Amino acid sequence: MTKTTPDDAHVDVLCRRSGNYQPSPWNHHCLLSIDSKYAKEDKVITRDLLKNKVKKMLDVEKESCLEQLELIDDLQKLGVSYHFELKINNILMDFHQKIVWECNNEDDIQITALEFRLLRQHGFNVSEDIFDVTIDKIKGNTFKSDDVKSIITLYEASYLSTKSDTKLREVIRPFALQQIRKFVESHHDYDDTYNTEMAIHALEMPYHWRMRRLETRWYIDAYEKKRDMNVVLIDFAKIDFNILQTSHQEDLKYVSSWWKETCLSKQLPFVRDRIVENYFWTVGLICEPQFGYIRRIMTIINALVTTIDDIYDIYGTLEELELFTAMVEKWDVNRLDDLPEYMRLCFLILFNEINSIGCDILKHKNIDVIPFLKKSWADLCNTYLVEAKWYKRGYKPGVEEYMQNAWISISAPTMLIHFYCIFSDQISIQILESLSQHRQNVVRCSATVLRLANDLGTSQEELARGDVLKSVQCYMHETGASEEKARAHVHQLISETWDEMNYEAKTARSSSLLPRGFVEAAMNLARMSQCMYQFGDGHGFPDKAKTVDRVMALLVNPIPLD
Repeated sequence: MTKTTPDDAHVDVLCRRSGNYQPSPWNHHCLLSIDSKYAKEDKVITRDLLKNKVKKMLDVEKESCLEQLELIDDLQKLGVSYHFELKINNILMDFHQKIVWECNNEDDIQITALEFRLLRQHGFNVSEDIFDVTIDKIKGNTFKSDDVKSIITLYEASYLSTKSDTKLREVIRPFALQQIRKFVESHHDYDDTYNTEMAIHALEMPYHWRMRRLETRWYIDAYEKKRDMNVVLIDFAKIDFNILQTSHQEDLKYVSSWWKETCLSKQLPFVRDRIVENYFWTVGLICEPQFGYIRRIMTIINALVTTIDDIYDIYGTLEELELFTAMVEKWDVNRLDDLPEYMRLCFLILFNEINSIGCDILKHKNIDVIPFLKKSWADLCNTYLVEAKWYKRGYKPGVEEYMQNAWISISAPTMLIHFYCIFSDQISIQILESLSQHRQNVVRCSATVLRLANDLGTSQEELARGDVLKSVQCYMHETGASEEKARAHVHQLISETWDEMNYEAKTARSSSLLPRGFVEAAMNLARMSQCMYQFGDGHGFPDKAKTVDRVMALLVNPIPLD
């Protein structure tokens, strides 16, 4: 129940829905009190000394190509490859130009699969045909190898497939999956802890789909169990993790203070008070230390999306939501009194923050992006309004109709056009227009994965409180399938969308006008969604879906150093 506004004074009370969201598990003053010894100069000096040693490892010519590839892979998984981006890119370019591997026997699998995965991850064009000999052996049932490390590498490589890579999807992946499962089920050699953990981890979710920073924290622990673990490398990874964590902690203090000063959680007690979780998303989007400003602005965008989403989803009447949508479309602060009282602060903060972002971009990049940014919010609110109308009228859309609206209502296009504007050194009007008109396929793919992962993780809670059907329920209603089959279908859609996104990443290096960093961020948004909704609604109910534990591991607790 709520008090009425002057606009609806003829009604005594309105029945409002509730999201049943719990208060934030985080205390603002506790966040501000976080203090890390790794921000001190002596720690940075120690880190830089170790960094120079690792750089020499990259500079020294390795006895084998495999050693060099495995070093690059370890640097990436340990979260320190950003220190050596140019060097790593040059090494991989040499591999791509000079070496053509053909996997003629089982001993070649590790190097071939690892080279394939690393090259494709970095946007190089490599054909799946390099696995033809292996594929023939798998089909002929003559493949023999008990090297689980190579099989895991082969399995992980298969997730860099595009739509045309049928052999990777239909032959290699099922075979490798079966072999890894057999290994896990039958393996009792506890001396090989590293490979056992890597196998179980791969079965849970492929590396290519995982949130990078969280994977770094996991792999640092796993790498220490590796028999040929490099002490310099692990020491460098640990101290670098802790130093980077201090940057993230400063970001978090900033956005927590901003959120508190908005008073939105007090004025709108029905919305999700999730500023820490909104920041956590941005660490998944772009984690390197030089991008703190981007993380702070993107957290503000995320917080506004969350707030407005809750107004449309659970609180506003249809009439109120139409007024708010019209206000965002007109972008006229002088008409603030047209809105119900509870909506006014939210719109004013949205108006001020987006204009402030636009002003900064105009000052530093000499281009007015505000028309594009405000259109992205109008598009978002219009899709929210469509879903509100569906719910109020009891309408059940088919999967295709649902997704045409839902890939925009999940907010990824809004987030990514803001990201493009603040990330890019030189902003292209051509790209801005394509983003604004929803013509960039990598954005649609990222948004689709985010939407489907969100639906899998949140649909039960949202349906319980009263909400429009999600993709799972739309498929069940449309086809008569069971929930189990519908969820399996959505998982398959996610996999197919990743194939499309992999293709976009591969073509971006040579033919796309989009910055490579933007394409990677779009993919990272998809990865972050599969992290946030892996165990349920990690955004709405962070204590139940491991989000609290993950935030503690990444943003609060440093890694102990020996």
